[in-house]
Amino acid sequence: MVRNLPLIVLFACFAFTPLRGHAEGRLVLQSLSVDLPDSDRAFPSAPGSDTASNNCLACHSAGMVLNQPAMSKAQWTAEVNKMRTAYRAPIDPKDVDTIANYLVGIRSKK
Repeated sequence: MVRNLPLIVLFACFAFTPLRGHAEGRLVLQSLSVDLPDSDRAFPSAPGSDTASNNCLACHSAGMVLNQPAMSKAQWTAEVNKMRTAYRAPIDPKDVDTIANYLVGIRSKK
């Protein structure tokens, strides 16, 4: 037993080194405050503007949406569906066509 003691001590040093390293570098969480820019820009009034406002403004400013490049109906539909599926936006599937039609009406490809 005495003969194996140096081997046991060496093993213990290596085995417990990772634990000691984690204790020294503890993760400290801090609260942050972020001020987002205010925007008083609204969607232009047109058929479907209320649906767009009710669905899109939960995550985006109107200015952000209105600064997107002009797209076709198929492209706007794909974008709205991407918001629903990839980003889990709470958009009712029945509102997708209304929103896409609205965005085509105000931001369509010429």
